[in-house]
Parts: sequence; C-alpha cells; structure tokens
Amino acid sequence: MISIDPSDKAPIFEQICKSVCRDIAAGVLCEGDRLPSARELAKLLQLNPNTVAKAYGMLERDGIIYSVQGKGCFVAKHEGKANEKLTENFRAAAREALGAGVTPGELTDIINELSRK
Repeated sequence: MISIDPSDKAPIFEQICKSVCRDIAAGVLCEGDRLPSARELAKLLQLNPNTVAKAYGMLERDGIIYSVQGKGCFVAKHEGKANEKLTENFRAAAREALGAGVTPGELTDIINELSRK
C-alpha cells in the first residue's frame, strides 16, 4: 500500500505519487480501485491532508487516477501511464547519477542486483 520514507530527500507528495505508480505497475492497485481519501491517508501516514491532496492532484493531472465528486479517487485505466511515470523518474535518477560520476557499468550492476530481488 501507499508508503513514504521520512529519511528520503524527495518531497512527501512526490513519494506518494511514486508509491501509487509502483503499486499500479506491480498490480497491487488495479483499474477502478478506490484510493483512501486524502484525510484517511494523511491520518494513516501522519501527514497534512494538503500534502496528500497535492499528490492526488498531480496523479489526476497525469491521468493515473481520477476523482468522482463525493465518492473519492480511483485508479484510472492504465494504458501504461504509471509505467511511463516510473520510467521518467528512473531516467531522471540515472541522468543525475551519471552526472555525479557513476559509470554506466555501475548502473547496470545496480539494475541487475535489483532485478534478482
């Protein structure tokens, strides 16, 4: 389910977005599944509801979820949008790592290591 890491440098709303995308890509969340309300998730994760609302707004803007007035937020028809968002995030992280001096071989080793888990 949706999780955050307080020690992560990424903003909390971005962590929520990534977590939702990961859950969709992994099949944990499927088309039509209802997400917890912003208040419910904020209470569960001990966050400000506005932070969750911001994340949900970004996910809705990207077509990953949709909202129904009075009913809540739901996972939209995928069409690969969650995977696209994860790939976009991966590319940005890889670009940053390469810029910091990590070699392509080291990145490949990391990917291979993660794929074995």
